[in-house]
Amino acid sequence: MLIRQFHKRNLPHLYYNEGIYFVTYRLYGSIPSDKLSNFKRLQRFNTDRGFKRYKEIIKAYDSLLDKPTNQIRYLKRPDVMQICKSTIHFYDGELYNIICYCIMPNHIHFVFELLSENKTVGSIMGSIKKFSGKNSNILLKQTGPFWQAESFDRLVRDDVELYFTIKYALLNPVNAGLVKDWKNWEGTYCPEMYQVID
Repeated sequence: MLIRQFHKRNLPHLYYNEGIYFVTYRLYGSIPSDKLSNFKRLQRFNTDRGFKRYKEIIKAYDSLLDKPTNQIRYLKRPDVMQICKSTIHFYDGELYNIICYCIMPNHIHFVFELLSENKTVGSIMGSIKKFSGKNSNILLKQTGPFWQAESFDRLVRDDVELYFTIKYALLNPVNAGLVKDWKNWEGTYCPEMYQVID
């Protein structure tokens, strides 16, 4: 049975107990508050608006994260990146199937198919962020929030949207000027069956 759940903090979140989701979560403080205020004005939208508008919003969001002046880049460290990879893979095949992910220096794009009707996307992301944040903070010898509390998420509505979502996530390091080929970025993962680009 399909169940819909809606909640709102700063961003609207519409969760079903099945489907494919695209989630972007970022390091705490990775977008300066003045820039974030401008983005929040831009992103005020109804979750049922078209994919074109959604793409514009996520591109604007990523452009704030991908700026070379952004100094909070813990995820580029191989040891921190490995914590994030391990945490994402921990629930693979149990709560979700990983379609792809891309760990950027200060944010992660994660596309997955929800398997568990008992866990919401919010609770799954909460577990992932809690575990990886706690262990990353220990490694970095720091305290306080590691992840921004809220994630940017969207239910992927059809195969065309899934194609462009996978392509977008995998090409993020290329578009940010970090590598020339997405396969050369250590933070990308995509099983062959989902690889939509060479």
